[in-house]
Amino acid sequence: MIGTEANFGMGEKTMFNNLGTPEPRVRQCWRVWPNGFDGEKLNKIFEQKEVTETQVATTFGDVDDIRKSRIAWLTNNPTVHAMLTPFISEAKKAMDVDVTMKCDIQYTEYHANEGGKYDWHHDVLWSRNDGMDRKLSLTVQLSDPSDYDGGDFEFSEVEPLPSWSKQQGTVMVFPSYLLHRVKPVTRGVRRSLVAWFEGPTWR
Repeated sequence: MIGTEANFGMGEKTMFNNLGTPEPRVRQCWRVWPNGFDGEKLNKIFEQKEVTETQVATTFGDVDDIRKSRIAWLTNNPTVHAMLTPFISEAKKAMDVDVTMKCDIQYTEYHANEGGKYDWHHDVLWSRNDGMDRKLSLTVQLSDPSDYDGGDFEFSEVEPLPSWSKQQGTVMVFPSYLLHRVKPVTRGVRRSLVAWFEGPTWR
């Protein structure tokens, strides 16, 4: 176990509608570590020179209106990579996902004065044909929630995240095919670290 105990579940749960009839709830397919990154790890991220050299983000289809953010790539940064792999090692066992430790790593900023957001999307490039896919996506909440308004991370088809998942240092891992979004930031700047770990093509 890494740091504070993770919140996780993948089975169907039961809830009741207003007629008292049981109905299935949406599945919970994510894993969250509150305080997964402590102050020392957070400071290490901000000390990396790459985070001072942001550029305008793009998407798979170069559709500008979907995403408004600034990014910096840390894919070749061994210090950051080593900080992320323990979470993937634990998540891959719990989720039974065939995934390697090869990944792309990205630092992201969503600025309110630039309309910062990322509309509904998934992280898998389905047209890829090299035998590999993004399998597990990882995010680290770098900002203190008092530094911004809006910017909520949401899933469309699975159980909502707990409210405390916005706390600084929270780490989350989920299957890369899940549809998700970052709602518009209305004040300040939301900062996060994201990574996409690859494995053999989804089947």
